[in-house]
Amino acid sequence: MRKPADHPVIPPRRVGVLLINLGTPDAPDAGSVRRYLKEFLSDRRVVEIPQILWQPILRGAILTTRPKKSAHAYQQVWTAEGSPLAVNTRATAEAMQQAMGEGVLVDWAMRYGNPAIADRLAAMQAAGCDRILLAPLYPQYCAATTATANDDAFAALAAMRWQPAIRTLPPYHDDRAYIDALVASVERHLAALDFWPDALLASFHGMPARTLALGDPYHCHAMKTARLLNEALPLPVHVSFQSRFGRAKWLEPETEATLTHLVKNNVRNIAVFTPGFAADCLETLEEIALRAKAVFLSRGGENFAYLPCLNASAEAITLYHRLLSRELSGWID
Repeated sequence: MRKPADHPVIPPRRVGVLLINLGTPDAPDAGSVRRYLKEFLSDRRVVEIPQILWQPILRGAILTTRPKKSAHAYQQVWTAEGSPLAVNTRATAEAMQQAMGEGVLVDWAMRYGNPAIADRLAAMQAAGCDRILLAPLYPQYCAATTATANDDAFAALAAMRWQPAIRTLPPYHDDRAYIDALVASVERHLAALDFWPDALLASFHGMPARTLALGDPYHCHAMKTARLLNEALPLPVHVSFQSRFGRAKWLEPETEATLTHLVKNNVRNIAVFTPGFAADCLETLEEIALRAKAVFLSRGGENFAYLPCLNASAEAITLYHRLLSRELSGWID
C-alpha cells in the first residue's frame, strides 16, 4: 500500500544511548553561574526543603552572593574548549560512539544547563531512535543525581506523542568492570608520580546526612566502592565526603578535615582520587586539586597529588562498553 503524499518522513530505526552528567554553566561569569545555580538549587530532589521556605532564601542571599564566588572558582579551571565537565563528557560520548559502532547512536546531555536532556532526546528520536538507554554517569545511586536525571528525561517523554522505549542504567558502584577500571586508572597515575604516597584518599561528593536515614543508598554504595578499592589497590584507601553546602549535618568525615587528621597521623604524602565522579569538573579540579591541596600542605603535608577521573580514558571506554552492551542486550546483536 502506497503512503499518502503528505505522510511524515520516518527515519530508519536506531538504538540510542544518552550519557547524562550533572551540569555546568555556559560560561565562567556571574550571570551564567546564577542561571545555572537557580535551576540546580530549585530541584526538589537536590534541596529537600519546602519551596515556600526555600525559594526566598535561594533568590535572596544565595543568588545574590554565591554566583560571583562560584564564577571565580570556575575561572580557575575553565578551558579553551569550555567547562571541564562538558569537555570531558563530550569526549566520552564521542569515544563511546566509536566503540559502539554505527548500530548505536551515542549522545550526551546535562541535567542542568546545556545540552538539555529534553533537547537531546528530541534530536535522538528525530534521528530514528525508537529505543533509548538513559545512562546517568553516577556509579553510586543518589536521588539527587541519578533519580533527578531520570525524572527530567521522563518529563520530556511525557510531552512526546510517540515515545521511544526506555531503559535506564543501574548504579554500578560494585560492578567488577567499574572497580577494575578505577584500579587500572589509579595505578597508571601513581606510576607517573615523582613520589610514592603513604596513603590514598577516596573523596566522594557529600550529601546531607538525613538522606541516609530517608533510605537513600548513596552512603552505602560509596562505602562499598571504597572497600572494594581498598582490597584491590596497593595502598590503604581512606574515605571522605566533600562539597558541603548550607548548615545541615552532612555525611562524614569531611574531606579537608580528613586531610588534616591524616597529617596529624604522620601521613605526609598523599594521592587523592574521586571515584564518584565520572569526569573531572569544578568539584575535582578546583575543590580537590587546588583547595584541598592547599589545606594539606598548610597543615604540614609534604606531597599531594590529585589523580584524574576516568574521563574518556581507555579504562573508561572499556568500562562503559561493558556496562552499556549489557544493558542493551536484546536491542543490539
